[in-house]
Parts: sequence; C-alpha cells; structure tokens
Amino acid sequence: MSKIKVILTQDVAGQGRKGEIVSVSEGYAKNFLLKNNKAIIATDEELKKLENKRLKAEKKLAEEKSKAEEVKKFIEEKVLTMEVKAGENGKIFGSVTTKEISAAIEKDFGLTIDKKKIDANIKTTGEHIVTLKLHSDVKAELKLVAKG
Repeated sequence: MSKIKVILTQDVAGQGRKGEIVSVSEGYAKNFLLKNNKAIIATDEELKKLENKRLKAEKKLAEEKSKAEEVKKFIEEKVLTMEVKAGENGKIFGSVTTKEISAAIEKDFGLTIDKKKIDANIKTTGEHIVTLKLHSDVKAELKLVAKG
C-alpha cells in the first residue's frame, strides 16, 4: 500500500485542517480526497503556492497588528466624555451600552470599533476604563468619563 502526500483544501475529520500537508494511502487520496475536492496532490509547484499564501497571510497579520498598535496608542492618549442620565447618587438610569460607546468613539475620534470588541460595564457616573479588543494580540484601554 503506497502513501501519497496531499495538501488539504478543507478540514477533513481524522486527517487534518485546511492547508496542512498529510500523507495518506493512494486509494483514499484518489477515491475520496481528490474526487471530492478535499485535497490536491502536493507537487513542488503546489507546495510553493502554499508557502507563498502562508507568507502573504503572515504579512497581512503583521500589518493588521501594526495598525492596531497605532490605534491603541492614539486611543490611550484620549479621554471620551459621554453625557448620561443619572440619579442624585451618581447611578446611571440603565447603563452605558457598548453600542453607545462605539457610536461615541466614531463621532469623537472618527474610528469605527465594533461594539462586540468593546468590554465595558458602566452603571455609575465618573471615570471608567473601557477595554477595546483591536486585534487578537492588541488591547487598548480607553478612559471614559460619564457625566450625569
């Protein structure tokens, strides 16, 4: 039984994930993986293409991280002030939502931050630290002042 190397074009249970190079039996490769477009034969040309794709992806990730670092530096120098409705004891009616914070950041700083990437729980007036997830490795802390 001869083995053949293939590059998976999608996740295959029991074999590996998309983009991995795996060694499988020739019959399995021809009758299942290649037939169902789940893999391609790992020729030198295909391996070069895979390597180039990986390098492009790494470069793109590095650029995204660099951009996120710049945004972090910009945000951490700023203070976001929001007007809120609050009682006499400083307790906000309801709370400041991530959607409201996202809209305020866009209005005041011209940055678009997805509300799902904002971690905040603001129920009182005063100064708060809001965490923004800008990248998988980059988190920024924004100072937010809630004025009643």
